[in-house]
Amino acid sequence: MKLLQVLLTLIIGFTIMSCSSENRADRADDQNTGVLRIVATTGMITDIAKNVGGTHVKAQGLMGPGVDPHLYKASAGDVSLLSKADLILYNGLHLEGKMSEVFEQMNKRGIKTVAVAHGTDKSLLLTPPEFKGNYDPHVWFDVSLWMTAVETVKDELIRIDPDNQEDYRTNTYNYLKELVVLNEYVKTRSDSLPADKRVLITAHDAFNYFGKGYGFEVKGLQGISTESEAGTGDVQDLAMFIVERQIPAVFVESSVPPRYIEAVRAAVLSKGFNVKIGGELFSDAMGNPGTAEGNYIGMVRHNIDTIVGALNGGGES
Repeated sequence: MKLLQVLLTLIIGFTIMSCSSENRADRADDQNTGVLRIVATTGMITDIAKNVGGTHVKAQGLMGPGVDPHLYKASAGDVSLLSKADLILYNGLHLEGKMSEVFEQMNKRGIKTVAVAHGTDKSLLLTPPEFKGNYDPHVWFDVSLWMTAVETVKDELIRIDPDNQEDYRTNTYNYLKELVVLNEYVKTRSDSLPADKRVLITAHDAFNYFGKGYGFEVKGLQGISTESEAGTGDVQDLAMFIVERQIPAVFVESSVPPRYIEAVRAAVLSKGFNVKIGGELFSDAMGNPGTAEGNYIGMVRHNIDTIVGALNGGGES
């Protein structure tokens, strides 16, 4: 394990050195135009950077639609892209656990890295016992908590680019107004369901902040991280829960293979109860660019509309 860590460090170092002259030229070009280069890990964070930074930033995300950040490993191309950044934004709370070594190396080379979720009030963070004493990283599922991440990005941009602070403050104010409306929309849609129907079952435990914030009981087949594997016993236990509670629908996730939830559905059917696949939810990644789900607000609206529709008796199959 130590040998692998040393090799990774050397690879990162050589990659950064090999493109250092190119990086200086690229940065000089952007500095001439006053544009900050931001690289973010997930689409949700990239969306914050674009909304807060506006025309003063060039924001690029590493993880596209359908990508699982729990399992993501940085490629040589990613390392090159990160090494050109003025600012690296990541979620933190161990969401991008396999990239921690890369972030450390970037910090050592003077490239600022910021974990946007670390500004969240610790008393509001969830600490599931199965996650080895760590916090649940999926804070974006409670819109009110994600507003803190927006403030964190705004504060960091003002720190490194104070000349444009008024624009960053205005952009943040406008984006937060949209998120306030979004939060109320999710609450209203959630309240339209009777309390006994607010049971959300998905492939992995990504939706606990959603459950706490909007009054849902949440169960995932896998744990907080998709690195954990669900066994036959887990499938059978969840299937029995669905039968006993007569839950009408379960949900697949865009960043988790559907076979896990399909196995649960098959187990439920074998017990004589018909549970539907209620639709696809966007959990650890947003939808395709250019679609309604390709930004954070559209993703959240899609999720709540899909959940409420299926648990009210709709659903795909």
